Amino acid sequence: MRSFFTGLLCTTAMVTSALAQTLTIGVRGGPDSIDPHFTATGTHAESLKHVFDTLVWSGDGLELMPRLAESWKVINDNTWEFKLRRGVKFHDGSEFTAQDVKFSIERVPVVSGPNPTTIYVRRVKDVKIIDPYTVLVITDGAAPTLPNDFIRLFIVSAKAAAGLTKETANEAFNSGKAAIGTGPYKYVSWQPKGDLVLARNDAYWGPKEPWARHVRKEIPNDAARVAQLKAGQLDLITRVPASDVATLQRDPKINVQTVDTVYVFNIELDLREKALNVTAKDGSALPKNPFLDLRVREAIDLAIDRKALAEVAMEGLGKPANQMVTPSIFGFNKALGERKYDPAGARKLLAEAGYPNGFKVQFSFTQDRLPGDRQVGISIAQMLAAVGIDAQANAQPAAVFFPARTRGDYSMSMSGWGTLTGEAHYTLSSLAHSNDKERKMGPFNVLNYKNPVMDKLLQDAGIEMDLGKRRKFLEDANALLEKDRQRLPIVAVGSAWAMQKGKVTIKARVDEDTLAMNIKPVK
Repeated sequence: MRSFFTGLLCTTAMVTSALAQTLTIGVRGGPDSIDPHFTATGTHAESLKHVFDTLVWSGDGLELMPRLAESWKVINDNTWEFKLRRGVKFHDGSEFTAQDVKFSIERVPVVSGPNPTTIYVRRVKDVKIIDPYTVLVITDGAAPTLPNDFIRLFIVSAKAAAGLTKETANEAFNSGKAAIGTGPYKYVSWQPKGDLVLARNDAYWGPKEPWARHVRKEIPNDAARVAQLKAGQLDLITRVPASDVATLQRDPKINVQTVDTVYVFNIELDLREKALNVTAKDGSALPKNPFLDLRVREAIDLAIDRKALAEVAMEGLGKPANQMVTPSIFGFNKALGERKYDPAGARKLLAEAGYPNGFKVQFSFTQDRLPGDRQVGISIAQMLAAVGIDAQANAQPAAVFFPARTRGDYSMSMSGWGTLTGEAHYTLSSLAHSNDKERKMGPFNVLNYKNPVMDKLLQDAGIEMDLGKRRKFLEDANALLEKDRQRLPIVAVGSAWAMQKGKVTIKARVDEDTLAMNIKPVK
């Protein structure tokens, strides 16, 4: 009997110890696959940074840091040299080499899905292996921001992912067969829209993680996430709804941390000859697409009260935005003033454009991706109604919204875009350059915005090695985007995390990535 109770106590102690080393967090959105090259969505990359390392790492303030590449340098106008970290092992024990880098770069265009990850390798023309720990990346001209792009270049095992196609890759990764990375955590299991379970990689080349097990529970319902935190079922939750921040701050068992992020809510307007889901108020067809008229686009801009959205719809967790990048981003134009709120001016412009009674349009936006997206979308619809535009609010799950947006199904939509590389060229070349498949620019510009001056500015910025000149190109591009008003920045997104005060602390990142590597147990 004494032996039985001794064994029971030992078992209980072991279970308690294991639970103490388990980090369980509630996230608003999780991965769309376990293949890191499938989509460029932020929540997808955030999750898979635990399993797969990138060539270059983005620090907590978006500064570039060594990761699987220990160093990099320009060899000539179209060649970068990357020196790779030695002694790194994949989760199956195989060695990481230059072959895995070359394989990973070359597979991205083959398997990329609905929100293309090709933007991270679009400048790459060829990859040459010099030795097992040195690669030369040949670009299609001078590429000063290549290391910035490579913060999203996830390295997969060439051996584990060999032969996979766009049709077979997701199944192989989701089953765990190909989910072999070099990251601090190993893949255990994943339930789509459910739990992602990870185990610590004790052979990791970097610092040892304190968590033996990490569980990421996808809980898109804000109230449910908060309730589970308060009940002690979660150690930490992401994207705390603004309405709950003050209440949680008063809870003696909870800590709350907030940060201004690099994400900007923005409205995209259709410049195709025939717009979808845009009609007269009575549902009859319009003779032309109203968004082709700059006065209409300016009217929409004037109709939006950004301060009210930041203070009311986002309950203080946002700031009015006047351009597509936030002030800390390279290329932000300090000369641009605040966007005006002038509903009377908006009505006057609509009348001058031939729409004195306004028109009807479906207005689509995400409802579960970034903090406040649904509330901001609904509030914008109400503001547009006040100037005569019947914007029918169409809140969509991100998993539905982004594929539809990429197909061009929306003529007016709002989503959040974060300048994750720290440089405006990443954002502007993706959204404001004309959709040019040959140049691999403008992949997310699907509504026919074209301005040759904009294209030239972004092409020049993309190859300019001089920092001062490149900054000027990007500042001018931001000013031109304001003038053309095809894409309207609305508010910069703030974010909040809440956590069990006695168990964990977090080092918040401006890109909103919630990483187990930044979460530590309270000592």
